[in-house]
Amino acid sequence: MKEKLEALKSHAVEEITKINNLKELENIKIKYLGRKGELNTIKRGLKDVPAEERPSIGELANKTAEELEKNLEQKYEILYKESASRKLEAERIDITLPGDYIPYGKQHPLTATINEIVSIFNRIGFTLTEESNSPEVETEYYNFDALNFPSDHPAKDMQDTFYTVNAENLLLRSQTSNSQIREMEKKRPPLRIISPGRVYRSEAISSRKYNIFHQVEGLMADKGVTFGDLKGVLNEFTRQFFGQARPTRFRTSFFPFTEPSVEIDVQCIICSGKGCRTCSGTGWLEILGAGMIDPNVLRIVNIDPDVYSGFAFGVGVERLAMLKFAINDIRLFFNNDVRFLEQF
Repeated sequence: MKEKLEALKSHAVEEITKINNLKELENIKIKYLGRKGELNTIKRGLKDVPAEERPSIGELANKTAEELEKNLEQKYEILYKESASRKLEAERIDITLPGDYIPYGKQHPLTATINEIVSIFNRIGFTLTEESNSPEVETEYYNFDALNFPSDHPAKDMQDTFYTVNAENLLLRSQTSNSQIREMEKKRPPLRIISPGRVYRSEAISSRKYNIFHQVEGLMADKGVTFGDLKGVLNEFTRQFFGQARPTRFRTSFFPFTEPSVEIDVQCIICSGKGCRTCSGTGWLEILGAGMIDPNVLRIVNIDPDVYSGFAFGVGVERLAMLKFAINDIRLFFNNDVRFLEQF
């Protein structure tokens, strides 16, 4: 066995000397020192060695293992340094060469507008709703039924709403109002929340309309909330957003989930007369719909309408951005034209 150990050591050292890459070195280590390697195979034969010779043979086997490990470590250091040197040489950078120009990314005008809207309402006392309470893929119940839509309302038709094929009555939300129902289900008044997000409607695309757009939903519910509070909050918002007391008008309207309901218009800053495509020559551009929360909606979420009242509103982000930046075509926000985006 002594001769076997000495022969194994000699062969192993010779092979280690000839190795020229780290992968081969690892293979040699496994070959001789692995659990099923040649050294352990010899060690398993110790049981057949006479008892008086076992200590000396065992000591020789251990010394052989130590010497091989030492040789392997020394070879590893040599090969690692050579490999690192080759890599550094291959990756050498000429610092005298001019660098590549990488332009800075900037916020999309819609993102900037949403951030500004949220910031203003934060200052007025509104907080962001939890993200889980404002899903884009929604059930018909939260998008329509809980918002007091009658079962035969035309907005439920396929030509107005994008229904999915994944499950029955599952759709892409057509307004961010679903968030107010989910919030009121989980929390009790007083509530002041806003919820920004994308909405989807089957619209004919034009300079004023797109089938994907953005809203910021708002809700205030408490004891003694009046229509005067609604007007005060929204007029203060428009003042802060446009930086001045910009002319607005409140027009009576109808939404199933508010009563009374209004639409708020802001004077068109792009208007050039009857030919203005942005406001259709009216001189006004609708920016949001609002109203006092319908008592039926409060009852659906188990809030007593005899004790609490409130208002809700939905701000059209694209409309506000068009007014803010004097943009006359909503499609520019979605075309990803660098010439347009660079202006922001």
